[in-house]
Amino acid sequence: MAGSTLRASAPWKVLDGFGASVRSVSRFVRPESPEALAAVLARAAAESLPVVLRGSGRSYGDASLNTGALAIDMRGMSRILAWDAERGVADLESGVTIGDLWRHSLPQGWWPTVVPGTMHPTMGGCVAMNIHGKNCYRAGPFGDHVLELDLLTADGRTRTLSPQHEPELFRAVIAGLGLLGVVTRVRVQLKRMHSGRLRVRPIQTPTLEAMFDALAARTSTADYLVGWVDCFASGAALGRGLVHEAHHLAEGEDPLGAATLAASHQELPGSIFGVPRSLVWRFLQPITNDFGIRWLNHAKYVVPEPTDRDGTFLQSHTAFAFLLDYVPDWRRVYGPGGFLQYQIFLPDATARAGFREALQLCQRRGVVSYLGVFKRHRADTFLLSHGLDGWSMALDFPVPEHDAERLWALTRDLTQLVLEAGGTFYPAKDQVVDAASFARAFGDRVTRFKAIKQQLDPAGVFASDQARRLGLV
Repeated sequence: MAGSTLRASAPWKVLDGFGASVRSVSRFVRPESPEALAAVLARAAAESLPVVLRGSGRSYGDASLNTGALAIDMRGMSRILAWDAERGVADLESGVTIGDLWRHSLPQGWWPTVVPGTMHPTMGGCVAMNIHGKNCYRAGPFGDHVLELDLLTADGRTRTLSPQHEPELFRAVIAGLGLLGVVTRVRVQLKRMHSGRLRVRPIQTPTLEAMFDALAARTSTADYLVGWVDCFASGAALGRGLVHEAHHLAEGEDPLGAATLAASHQELPGSIFGVPRSLVWRFLQPITNDFGIRWLNHAKYVVPEPTDRDGTFLQSHTAFAFLLDYVPDWRRVYGPGGFLQYQIFLPDATARAGFREALQLCQRRGVVSYLGVFKRHRADTFLLSHGLDGWSMALDFPVPEHDAERLWALTRDLTQLVLEAGGTFYPAKDQVVDAASFARAFGDRVTRFKAIKQQLDPAGVFASDQARRLGLV
């Protein structure tokens, strides 16, 4: 691109959100060094070409899309810069993925403290969305384990931020949707492990109330908790499902502990029931409909998982944490329309009634989620973070190629439900919330964020389709 403009030299590319239900066309570059990145930003600013930062594209909606402008793929900067095996501290470039990190650290006895349901997100994406995992009620979000980061701002300056140094900006960049600058380096604290396995207990919960109670009774002792909800169950069985409780193994508890820390022990199986993993989505697609999912949910609920006599089983960290990675390309089971995830976050005081109403609303409308995931959360201090002292329920809906208005109408009503119950929204999963609803949910935090944005990026170099929709740029 030497001597030419980005508008002339950067190729056009069609990009999508992970849900494959929203796409855009933008110019696309992948710098492979901080110097190349700085040069791209300088050119974009000079050309008044808005920039979105994109990692692995695992945000479900339009967070890393930038219609008609420029997308910078950060995966070209994916080096592990430093690793302290004594303290479990890693310095990582923005394009390093969760998978890259655990493969490097776990053989030496360290696991990323917070991971989402897939190992593919990059460090930059984890910071921008302040991701959470199945231990969010206990460990908090990803940002609580970031010790320091480097931010390249629109003026070409690199600022080192931490909870001690420029803490206000640090708390704005984490969960800042990549709108304040480019995170080029992240220093994270990992958690010591003595085994590559967890002890997992499945718990059948016959109602939504029972699921709430099961999680609430275990948050003080369990290392991980997650619930699966059968969203088709109705009446007295509304919200029935399964809770999985998991515990780390103490030093000496696992006789195979050292061996199970090896990366080879953690790799997901190459096939499922004899079918190569890469083909499983094809077998699932014909039954990804209301009748098929209703049947699968019934089977999942009534057929017990094999356990030892004490009702538990041992499972690798990756098998427990990264369920979404078992079936590569699983998003394709939803067909050409893709899918939409609506994740409801409600405070503890309103969550029980709110989730009940959400499930009943979906059933009344005849638009039932094919996958429901249930978690407990704790509040955090990051400016635009979704975190709250409460609960979340993620709902996956196929997007019909035709007559999708019923789904859009449902999401509008779900948004109203969240607002009336005092909840929040999670931009990593969002593609439908409007600017007024986002501002109502986050209040003066939006005003404070926009003031910081104006100070750091007055020309509006950093933007995205989502940021425009949410009224943040």
